[in-house]
Amino acid sequence: MKNLFALFAILVLAWGCGKNDDNNVNNNNPYLTPPIVNLNLNLNLPEYNPLKFPGNSVFLNQQGIKGIIIYNVNNTLYTAFDLTDPNHIPNACSRMTVEGVIATCTCDDENSYDIVTGQHQNNTQSYPMLQYRIQRNGDNITVNN
Repeated sequence: MKNLFALFAILVLAWGCGKNDDNNVNNNNPYLTPPIVNLNLNLNLPEYNPLKFPGNSVFLNQQGIKGIIIYNVNNTLYTAFDLTDPNHIPNACSRMTVEGVIATCTCDDENSYDIVTGQHQNNTQSYPMLQYRIQRNGDNITVNN
């Protein structure tokens, strides 16, 4: 009986430890293979200084698949999303442009997404934008996946 209980306890622990707490839906997107991203941004540098103020964003052109947009929601909450349309295989028209808090694909379907939530503006069945983890510590922001 003790052996059965020990086996059951080990199975429960193994099952609980195997779960990913990030709830990352990016892994299910057949169109995108997330690149490795590990960035440290110093907000005292002029190119990242706008991120000290809510409502501002910074575009990192040479990062991610088609670039990364970082948005300051309220100085506590920041978001970081890849600017490739998650509902296309990356191609010439899948790079999105940002106006305000809306990122829009230049392909014929003109998909648009909210850069605060990453969600598609019109179609809840579409894949959300590829999101990166972001954390602010003092005047430094870390973006990774």
